[in-house]
Amino acid sequence: MFRTPMKLFLLALFVAVPLFAQKGDKAGEVQAPLPASWQIPPAPPLSIEEALQTFKIQPGFRIEVVAAEPQIEAPVEIEFDAAGNLYVLEMRPFMPNVEGKGEDQRTGRVTFLRDLNGDGRMDTNTIFADKLLMPRAIALVRGGVLVAEPPTLWFMKDTDGDGKADHREVVATDYGNQSNPEHTANGLLWSLDNWIYSANHDVRFRSVSGPWQKEKTFSRGQWGISHDDFGRLFFNSNSDQLRADLVPAHYLSRNQNFKGAFGSNVQIAKDQSTFPVRVNPGVNRGYQKGTLRDDGTLAKFTAACGPVIYRGDLFPEKFRGAAFLCEPGGNFIRCNLLSEQNGILSATNAFPNAELLASTDERFRPVNLANGPDGALYVVDMYRGIIQHRIYVTTFLRNQILDRKLESPLNQGRIYRIVPTEAKRRDAKNLASLTTSTLVNELNSPNGWTRDAAQRLLVERNDFVASPNLERLAASGTYPGAIHALWTLHALDALTTEVITRATTAEHPKVRATAARVSEALLTRDENIANKIVSLANDPHFDVQLQVMFTLGEIRINSVERVMLDLLARHTENALMRDAAISSLKGRELTFLTNALAHEAWKQPSPGGEEIIKDLAACIAESRQPDAINSLLESTAAVNQRWAQSAILNGIATLIPARGRAKEAPKPKPITFASEPPALARLASLKDETIGKRLAALDQLLIWKGKAGLEEQSAAAPLTAEEQALFEAGRTAYPLICGSCHQPNGQGLDGLAPPLVDADWATGSPERLARIVLQGVRGPLNVKGKVWELEMPQVSVLSDQEIAALLTYIRREWGHQASAIKPDFIAKVRKDTETREEAWTEPELLKIP
Repeated sequence: MFRTPMKLFLLALFVAVPLFAQKGDKAGEVQAPLPASWQIPPAPPLSIEEALQTFKIQPGFRIEVVAAEPQIEAPVEIEFDAAGNLYVLEMRPFMPNVEGKGEDQRTGRVTFLRDLNGDGRMDTNTIFADKLLMPRAIALVRGGVLVAEPPTLWFMKDTDGDGKADHREVVATDYGNQSNPEHTANGLLWSLDNWIYSANHDVRFRSVSGPWQKEKTFSRGQWGISHDDFGRLFFNSNSDQLRADLVPAHYLSRNQNFKGAFGSNVQIAKDQSTFPVRVNPGVNRGYQKGTLRDDGTLAKFTAACGPVIYRGDLFPEKFRGAAFLCEPGGNFIRCNLLSEQNGILSATNAFPNAELLASTDERFRPVNLANGPDGALYVVDMYRGIIQHRIYVTTFLRNQILDRKLESPLNQGRIYRIVPTEAKRRDAKNLASLTTSTLVNELNSPNGWTRDAAQRLLVERNDFVASPNLERLAASGTYPGAIHALWTLHALDALTTEVITRATTAEHPKVRATAARVSEALLTRDENIANKIVSLANDPHFDVQLQVMFTLGEIRINSVERVMLDLLARHTENALMRDAAISSLKGRELTFLTNALAHEAWKQPSPGGEEIIKDLAACIAESRQPDAINSLLESTAAVNQRWAQSAILNGIATLIPARGRAKEAPKPKPITFASEPPALARLASLKDETIGKRLAALDQLLIWKGKAGLEEQSAAAPLTAEEQALFEAGRTAYPLICGSCHQPNGQGLDGLAPPLVDADWATGSPERLARIVLQGVRGPLNVKGKVWELEMPQVSVLSDQEIAALLTYIRREWGHQASAIKPDFIAKVRKDTETREEAWTEPELLKIP
């Protein structure tokens, strides 16, 4: 009598809408059970001594305990102070059970740890700050601590020396949100340029002197952020282990007409394969083909996080500058060795088909890494059974959690250090006790943590007593100390022409490149600086030449464009150099293109030559100014090279939307001329088949009064003055908020974000689009015929006005003719959906008109 009900129960258990469905389930998806042949061991909580026995670490390294429960619980980030003491951020409220009930309790805290006897293990703990709701990040600044408790970013300080914060100051009230802890702001990295950057957030902060400064930037990564000795930023997402900004990203947003800039948010590690030492059934999509191997081990990254560039001096030389990152779902830490060729970085696993550190303990959850003052690599182990947030937990994972009793205990957590086997313990130097002048010497330390801390302290002290020593170090060109000295002088507004000039002669190219970059602070004060930068275009190293190209965009002297042409001619095949040039040329593209076609290097087609001509033409077309486009067509007709003519016409054609899923391609937003551009007839008279096809493609884009068939042209209703203002505001905000993922040209990026151009989700129902922005969306999502497995975070922290501006821009850019979206509409949808916490799925959205 019980057989039929049992069959019904099992059927409900293994489909995507089971009897007790989880929020992470996908409609219509079967969640098949794991093979019965897999031997899945139990996962009891282990003591710290037992946990050490579960580690498999590569030969030549050992792992040591730094701190453990009961000193700390659920650690997610650590920061060393200038004396070598440790601040630990504890996300204790996170997922107290598989339903997430109790997550709204204010039990998060920041704990202060000290090692009193110098044995490397922390002895005392003091609660620096408590009663925090799901805190996300910390950073040490101004003698206190920045604490991220979304949506508030606090500055907290101990003013009476008892180790507890008794002063709180609000720095920001829009630092992420609490609705989705897997996709909100975190990181708080003080980088070499003295700005504090975050992962998953589009604002950077600076604290040099006076009030806190804030500035829009690109949003980067998901959890964790790091930098290298040159100041390049590194980050990742859960399924993409390592990405980076190859260039200072703010340059790439200078030319709003340039939609395809390369260099920000670049994938560094192509291979996402993983090599755990245990079966990994407890991953959210373990039932999906390709998530687990036939032996039950994790096949690819699903929870990559906490990247750090190793900048210490304790590891063997080949690991200096290596990228380490965590995979808590697979219970291991990856080490990637980085290589660089003409500005392009690539990563390879330092231990082929293996990991640096892996554990057979399912509760080992490395979530963050850090460089230490002793040169060691520090590991933050949350040591919990559950790391997937309730918003995404599937029924499959729920059953895995309950089967092996992973819900508890909650009061555990460990911090380890990884050191070479033969390494001797080092005592941390108390940098805070050093005089300002002596502190400058620490900028030359072989340990990157020491250099960073010394630079921050010097900037915060704002003491010009250090200036002579800083100038000597900067002028010496010593790498990497001179880079820190240059950026410290930059923060103190104490750079001089003499220091810059001497630094540009340094032996190391990255010092010379840094000198060129910081020289921009003096361009308006000393015309000799501009001449010096122009002369650096002849530097033999690519690093310097690339920075010079970026800096030339800030210089307004007659010789600049000729220098840019000559420099570009040497590197037409390099996408970074091409885009550095175009980003510098807003409003000057036509003159530059005309001069380029007259340059000897462009007499014949060359690698990248067609790309630069096409991109310049696309920028001119993007301006949608008939006079400029008319002049461009005249230049096209006057050129004798067919390849160049085709490239220009292809550039103009980038304004034509692709067909997408529609049966017919949507008509482009036309560019209207007073009369037919004469150059079109001259180009048609060439009787060239390729040119003829290009002109035919432009037929619906270029129109004029009296043109045959003009009456058939349809265009969207013109924007009102209010709507046009929204569009322009969105045009400015899009590169910073959306462009790093969906790309400035709206074409998306494989492995990261789908295209917006001609995507029904962007141009279709405003109700659906508003919900995607306010609550996020998780895949599978069909975009233009391709299925994307993604989890787009919500950005409800933006105001109704800001969201309306972004969406109006997206719906009217790239040839789109969809309706504008008003702030009051966003406000209504926000109110209608205010109780929803989880991201939307495609089936849910398709039910909404």
